[in-house]
Amino acid sequence: MQRSSRKRDSSFLEQLILYVAGAALASLSLYFCARHSDPNREASDKALKRKRELAKRLDRPLIQTNQYEDVIAGDVINSRKIDVEFDSIGGLESKKQSLYELVILPLKRPELFAYGKLLGPQKGVLLYGPPGTGKTMLAKAIAKESGAVFINVRVSNLMSKWFSERGLTVYLSTVAAVFSLAEKLQPAIVFIDEVDSFLGQRRSTGNEAMAIMKTEFMALWDGVATDKNARVMVLGATNRPSELDEAILRRFAQAFEIGMPDCKERAEIFRVVLKGERVEEGIDYDLVARLCEDYTGSDIFELCKKAAYLPIREILEEERKGRPVSVPRALTQMDLEKVLATSKKTQVAASEYSGSRLQDSGWRRPKDSDNVQAVINGISRLLVSGMINQQ
Repeated sequence: MQRSSRKRDSSFLEQLILYVAGAALASLSLYFCARHSDPNREASDKALKRKRELAKRLDRPLIQTNQYEDVIAGDVINSRKIDVEFDSIGGLESKKQSLYELVILPLKRPELFAYGKLLGPQKGVLLYGPPGTGKTMLAKAIAKESGAVFINVRVSNLMSKWFSERGLTVYLSTVAAVFSLAEKLQPAIVFIDEVDSFLGQRRSTGNEAMAIMKTEFMALWDGVATDKNARVMVLGATNRPSELDEAILRRFAQAFEIGMPDCKERAEIFRVVLKGERVEEGIDYDLVARLCEDYTGSDIFELCKKAAYLPIREILEEERKGRPVSVPRALTQMDLEKVLATSKKTQVAASEYSGSRLQDSGWRRPKDSDNVQAVINGISRLLVSGMINQQ
């Protein structure tokens, strides 16, 4: 009796184990079949991969994002990985001090600005001025100094990716994702370079779809501004502030003109650009700066790059003569002056080239005498025509 009972118990246990194993195997089979047959599986895997990449890039845990925020996440930059600081920008000392007090400090030390309405964080800052004066570098330095996430919004990429393919509704959802993702990652800076190309003046003869997009952007911008504790700032840069819509200008509560550097600032730019490079001692930066009148920071950087090639050129010449040189010599003041005497700024060269092309084509600017002669010829034709009609 006991033996038969033990056999029945053993047989029942074996059957139970087999049943559980079969059920588990069937469940796994159903799971993998359903996963492979899911039409959204590839998109879901890509979305998860992008979320993990974003978390790794920002050194943060995974955050819940939708498909539109995943698109914007590709333009997110970790401020700790930005290599531009205020100290790496020559000149603009007063502007940097004002930006630190009005923009960076509220993002970095929000507890200092939690009393009253007057000390709230800035929701919009505009940097404007000629090309090459350092607006984009300042924007990156602001993100670096404040520790804020830097969302470099590339409007042209958004439009080319969504607008032509899936319509205005999807594009508006992507615009909304800019602000929703910024709030999730705050403190955050939403940076728009050449902001006038996207948020320019709304005209009655303009594109209706673009007008809707601008209105949606401003509505979302105001929505962020209503949250007193939201540390999200829209930072714009432009060469043409007059082209911006008046409503957009109103939302940029702080505007900073980043103009052409003066002689003292140009000398400081030279020092910053050549810091860490192999240069001879005793370079008179003030003298070189005086020779670079009307040069922007970008022009000075390119000038130094050209001068740095001169020692390399000498090495190549020595190698052709059979005298190899292992290390290039230090950059000298003579190199800077030589390049300055033989090179032209890009804008000047382009202007002269355009003028020479027009002259080669036979076109010349009309003179006042040409206009007078044209009037005389016209009157003569009218008189002659009248005399013929009278005859």
